Amino acid sequence: MSDQIYMQRCIDLSLKGMREVAPNPMVGCVIVQNELIIGEGYHEEYGKEHAEVNAINQVKNKELLKTAKLYVSLEPCSHTGKTKPCVDLILKYDIPEVIIGIKDPNPKVSGKGIEKLKKSGVQVKVGILQDLCLEINRRFFTFHQKQRPYVILKWAQTLDGFLDKERKDKEQKINWISAPETQTIVHKWRSEEQSILVGRNTIINDNPSLTVREYGGRNPIRIVIDSQLQIGGSLNIYSKEAPTLVFNRLKSEKTNNIEYIKINETSTKNILKELYQRGIQSVFVEGGSRTLQYFIIDNAWDEARVIVGDKNFNEGYKAPVINRIPVNSLKYGKDMIYYFKRR
Repeated sequence: MSDQIYMQRCIDLSLKGMREVAPNPMVGCVIVQNELIIGEGYHEEYGKEHAEVNAINQVKNKELLKTAKLYVSLEPCSHTGKTKPCVDLILKYDIPEVIIGIKDPNPKVSGKGIEKLKKSGVQVKVGILQDLCLEINRRFFTFHQKQRPYVILKWAQTLDGFLDKERKDKEQKINWISAPETQTIVHKWRSEEQSILVGRNTIINDNPSLTVREYGGRNPIRIVIDSQLQIGGSLNIYSKEAPTLVFNRLKSEKTNNIEYIKINETSTKNILKELYQRGIQSVFVEGGSRTLQYFIIDNAWDEARVIVGDKNFNEGYKAPVINRIPVNSLKYGKDMIYYFKRR
């Protein structure tokens, strides 16, 4: 069997760690001896054993490792963090050959694991299914290479291009555009990201919870842009279901799970810089229109997911404009979902 087939198995295994390993990357590992897989594993949860450890532990007869090949989707670590270095474990069992999908972008690791293996006489090959290995960890790579979180924009719009209706007398309710089954997908998307961001008007108009209650999993960190602190304190955003960060220009203060973060200007650049410094690797931007358009104008986004429902509003708040051709589309019930990528 080819290196590509074994690496694809590593990638498939790594995806089992989605939603559990962040801010670590998803990693899968396969150990092959005489064309047979004798051990495999993946990084299952942040702070627990890495993929290489789990794969090696699965091999009952450790003598087989001396004539085996170890395939791993990301460069093995050579530093001590929450766990011991994987490179040291590989060397301990005299594994003679290591095939790596892609080099780790983290400065603590990048190239150091490969160098240590080579200096110890291990035969190392790098760059197998590299594009796929990058794709599954695009949040992790963006965070380390661009010093900002990976940004996904999401909104739902009507057939005639509106995001919401005009509000009368401070009416507070969600004017649903997408179908209920599509709303479940949105909650799944939320569960896959570390944080979710909205502007002040979305909170005031819709009073959203910004949780994953329709899907399950871990609630993202909630982020609100409220420059002058005009949002009242009895809304769903202040529940104890998830931490909430409020970017503003007036105060820095923390009370229970609510933290107010004072910045001079609530620009996309300043917000993403602060999130990067806090180790947040991905942010799911749900709007409204003004907030979303700021991210588009500033080129501060990586993906966009646009849901088009089967309704017409005839008037209201116009949806953001993204001047790109979708890379993919999906019909889901009565709705269409369009996927965009900036790069």
